[in-house]
Amino acid sequence: MIYKTFEGRLLCRVALLLLTLSLPVILILYGLAELLIFLVPVIVYQVYELIGFMKKTQEEFNQFVESVHYRDFSRYFNERQAPVELEVLRKGFNEINSTFKALSQEKESQFQNLQQVMALVNTGILSFDTETGEVVLMNEALRKLLHLPHMQSIKALANRDVELYQEILALQPGHTKITTAHTTFLEKASFKVLLSATGFQNEGRKYKLVAFQNVNEALDETESLAWQKLLNVMTHEIMNSVAPISSLADTLKDRLHQTTINGLTALDAEDLEIGIETIKRRSQGLLRFAETYRSLSKITKLNLDTVLVQDLFSNLHRLMQPTLTQKNIQLTITLKNPTIALQADVNLLEQVLINLLVNAIEAVKNQPDPQIILSAYPDAEDKTVIKITDNGTGMSKEVQEKIFIPFFSTKKQGSGIGLSLCKQIMLLHKGTIQVQSEEGAGTSFSLRFS
Repeated sequence: MIYKTFEGRLLCRVALLLLTLSLPVILILYGLAELLIFLVPVIVYQVYELIGFMKKTQEEFNQFVESVHYRDFSRYFNERQAPVELEVLRKGFNEINSTFKALSQEKESQFQNLQQVMALVNTGILSFDTETGEVVLMNEALRKLLHLPHMQSIKALANRDVELYQEILALQPGHTKITTAHTTFLEKASFKVLLSATGFQNEGRKYKLVAFQNVNEALDETESLAWQKLLNVMTHEIMNSVAPISSLADTLKDRLHQTTINGLTALDAEDLEIGIETIKRRSQGLLRFAETYRSLSKITKLNLDTVLVQDLFSNLHRLMQPTLTQKNIQLTITLKNPTIALQADVNLLEQVLINLLVNAIEAVKNQPDPQIILSAYPDAEDKTVIKITDNGTGMSKEVQEKIFIPFFSTKKQGSGIGLSLCKQIMLLHKGTIQVQSEEGAGTSFSLRFS
């Protein structure tokens, strides 16, 4: 049984060779040295046969190595017709080949899937060796985007668009950048592309993968929408101030008409003077607001001045009173300490309060007993807080989380910029704006100044 195994056959051959090599000693001891002439061919044959036995194994192994070298994993080593000593070896070779073949097919399948995905996506993709510049992967979308032929090296891009080439090399993995790409196919053209990079290593070599996305149309559309939004915003903010000014002007006109009939009293003159002064001051504030908003993102310094909250509230009350009276809304001003003062830009701060009061008026207009409370007080940290509270419809938690996002609005005709602008103005004052609301119970906005 042992003779049917490779180890058994090798052991038998070695044992027979040792036995044959020991016979010359026996023959010499017994004086039969002349028989050695017959023993030499036997020894030579055994050595030759042993070498041939081992050579078969070596040849099989060489064939296997050759198939691996050329990646010919389809090669099959016949196990049934193999000598006994090679059956186990061939079986092992076939198993290894089968494993390699399965891995190769799986890798090829993955590569084909990747190629299909790369062909379908509209994003241009380029992968190259960071040391040699050798291009490993370049999809069709990138060729069409940049009007490029197949590139062997990333350095070839420098001949067509040196600026883009430098941006690709400078872009660090994990970063994105918008840059300009240039094409010379048929006619010269330029467009904006978003570059995104990532890095990876394979077999000790470093590679960079860069994704190209044409964002030219998206940027143009965004710019156009931004201008439309800006126009809507300016209209919205101007109307918030012009509406109460117009209402106050109508009230003054009626008052003036009455004085022509009943005569002008000292009280009438004082009221007319205060009203006209209010219109003048708010109109000037509106003009400055329009100028300020035009470059609001560039503001680094406010026109700060000491503002008495009592005066601020009085001016707002005179400005908004005609609108409040017309809509039958009660405005209550609560100011326990009349000496509370702020360091603020009065025109911008008034714009914030007008926005919040207009929103409060809108919230309570359908309530049976509409009320708005305007108050100011120092908090526990001795920071001044101005609060606008209404008993209107309130807001859901979802709406509260979004109301300060630019262009978000729950109103059909709203621009969605009012509260966002309020927040930006408060940030310029190094303050905060917070909201507390409950559906059906009203809303409260708090302006906290540092």
